[in-house]
Amino acid sequence: MLTQALVFLDLETTGMSAAQERITEIGLVEVANGEYAGSWSQLVNPQRSISPFIQSLTGITNRMVRDAPRFEQLAPALFERLEGKLLIAHNARFDFGFLKSEFARLDMDYSPRVLCTAKLSRKLFPEHRRHNLDSLIERHGLSCSARHRALGDAEVLWQFLQKIHAEVDATRLEAAFKAQLHAPRKPTAA
Repeated sequence: MLTQALVFLDLETTGMSAAQERITEIGLVEVANGEYAGSWSQLVNPQRSISPFIQSLTGITNRMVRDAPRFEQLAPALFERLEGKLLIAHNARFDFGFLKSEFARLDMDYSPRVLCTAKLSRKLFPEHRRHNLDSLIERHGLSCSARHRALGDAEVLWQFLQKIHAEVDATRLEAAFKAQLHAPRKPTAA
């Protein structure tokens, strides 16, 4: 698993619906041959107002994104950075759905293989009731530099994969990966 090209991704958005809302921040960690290869984070001008609730949750304000590039300006370089890599995200349908929608608005087809760390946690640790990112951080002793910020959350996902790779039986881990990668993937409804 760790020998392939991976990208751990997290997005912050103006809301929950990929059809109605837009991305405000992209954070990703790139891994090649099991080694950290780099990270990237970018605020995105969503071309709409960010609600007070979302501002308080993420700390991303309308002022912060006002002069940031729009998604369409970032899309070519981002697409190239993501191309051919396994996309790993927590509640991946959400992040994948937003990316797919944003790229589709630009007539770009983004169809990666996707691995969801929430599903992976449920499969590997069924004895636990909660599998949200805060629960994974607490349960596995992970650290987050900036919770609810895209790069901070993406870094947690890379830590989580390293942790389970070191602690979970390789056969069981490989079976959990294969079960997800062979399952049909659908983004959240647009």
